[in-house]
Amino acid sequence: MSAVRPPRPRREPAHVVEARRDAALEALVATVPFAGVLGIHFDRLGDELTARLAFDEKLIGNPVLPALHGGATGAFLEITAQIGLAWTLVWARMEQGGEPAAAIGRGEFPPLPKTIDFTLDYLRSAGPRDAYARAEIRRAGRRYASVAVEAWQEERARPFLSAVGHFLMPSEA
Repeated sequence: MSAVRPPRPRREPAHVVEARRDAALEALVATVPFAGVLGIHFDRLGDELTARLAFDEKLIGNPVLPALHGGATGAFLEITAQIGLAWTLVWARMEQGGEPAAAIGRGEFPPLPKTIDFTLDYLRSAGPRDAYARAEIRRAGRRYASVAVEAWQEERARPFLSAVGHFLMPSEA
């Protein structure tokens, strides 16, 4: 007599999983209204995010050069760091499956990490075109995280702005 095997859990097609992840990222970004005001979007490749600050005339700070406003680009980097850090929490819950993943599907996100400090290094002027940024999480513990971010335009090897931020992790994470 052969043993009866329990049925295997049905795996979802990859495109369904990817669509769910993209929808979760879009909903997460929507929790930061200023990201929409600035025109910040995120592209995802696996668990890696690239932020894009879409050029808009309202972002020009110095019309003589013309150059993007330092406050807009600084906010761009801080939002990139915060969303990058929050995405690690969301990603972990989605990969865990079960109720944590279902909660993300319902739009129930963990609270965003809170900025403790954020230090910007302006390296050069940013021209009137789209800008991109990536966050690198250097340390993410239960209570504290450190994130480095760089922004560039045409060449990633030539950043125009870099930053380091320290964040208080949400206690519910």
